[in-house]
Amino acid sequence: MKQKSDFSARVVKIALSIPKGKVLTYGLIARYAGGGGQSSRSVTGILGKAYMKGDKGIPFHRIVYSGGKVWLSPGHEAKRLKLYREEGIEVDKKGKITNFRDVLLEL
Repeated sequence: MKQKSDFSARVVKIALSIPKGKVLTYGLIARYAGGGGQSSRSVTGILGKAYMKGDKGIPFHRIVYSGGKVWLSPGHEAKRLKLYREEGIEVDKKGKITNFRDVLLEL
């Protein structure tokens, strides 16, 4: 069985630590995990693999694009928007967090 790299393990740990009502960007997760310039591109894959291997508590809705853009797909949009409302994260009709500075987690 292949073990997670140290970087991958740190990415998962950071994602799991995002509290309710806060968000982190893919880039910040990569940076806090010790990754370089393009490492943010690997965060989604790392978290997807971790989820498939049993880390079901990953708060994917709290991981957003730079500038506060959220990922909304037709299959997940209603559920995610409900989660954002419940956590006090304000999202406009274009899928951008309007209170981004207030909800961005500082590690």
